[in-house]
Amino acid sequence: MSALFDLTGKTALVTGSSRGLGFAIAQGLAEAGAALILNGVNEERLKAAAESLSAKGFSVRALAFDVNDEAAVVAAFESLDAEGVAVDILVNNAGIQYRKPMVELSTADWQRVIDTNLTSAFVVGREAAKRMIARKAGKVINIGSLTSDLARATVTPYTVAKGGIKMLTKGMAAEWGEHGINANAIGPGYMLTDMNEALISNPQFDAWVKGRTPQRRWGKPEELVGAAVFLAAPASNYVNGQIIYVDGGMISVL
Repeated sequence: MSALFDLTGKTALVTGSSRGLGFAIAQGLAEAGAALILNGVNEERLKAAAESLSAKGFSVRALAFDVNDEAAVVAAFESLDAEGVAVDILVNNAGIQYRKPMVELSTADWQRVIDTNLTSAFVVGREAAKRMIARKAGKVINIGSLTSDLARATVTPYTVAKGGIKMLTKGMAAEWGEHGINANAIGPGYMLTDMNEALISNPQFDAWVKGRTPQRRWGKPEELVGAAVFLAAPASNYVNGQIIYVDGGMISVL
C-alpha cells in the first residue's frame, strides 16, 4: 500500500461502530492498517462486531460508552490513558434520526437529536484533541450529511445538527490546526443502512432517491471507506476544515 494511505501503527476510535456506516468505516480503516476501538451502547452487538473483525485478523477492542454521557466519555479516555493507548484517528459517527413535523416536535426530542448528533461530537472530539495536542498530531473525521447543506421536511433537528457538524469541523480546524491536527467531515448521501430501512422500503421514496441522484441508486456503506481512509491518512495532511460529500452527485444538481 502507498505510504500516503497507510495507517499501520495508528489507532482509530469510531463511535457508533457496531453496525451501519460506523462499522463499514471501521473495517475500512482496519484494512488500511489501523488498530480499532469500536464503540456503542449495546454491549452484545458491540461484542459481536468486534469478534467479527477480530476473526478477520484485525486488531480490535470494544469500548462501550454512551456518547451522550459526558462523564462516561471522559472516563473512557482516561481508561485508554491508563492502558497507554493513544487515539490517533477519531471518527465521530454516532447519530440518530427522528422524523416529525416541527409543529409536532417536543423540545425533548429536538434536544435528543442535537445532543446525539452534534454535542457528542464536540465532547468526544474535545477529549481526543486534548491528547492529540500533546502529541502534536491527530486526525478527526466528523460524519455530516447532505443535510449539512440542504434541508428536508420533517427532519429539522437532524438538519440543524448536521449543519452544526459542518461548522464544528471548521471550528476544530481553526483551533487545532496549529497543533498538527486535521479536522474534516464526510457528508454521506442516502445510504443503504438500518436507519434508512423505512425509506428504502417505501417505493415512492426509493424512486425519489434514485431519480434525484445522478448515479441513480442508493449508496453503500463501504463506499464511504475511501474518503475515510484519505482523511485519516498522510495523503490529507494539508486538508483541513473540509466536508467531502459522498452522495452519488445529489448535492450538485437541481
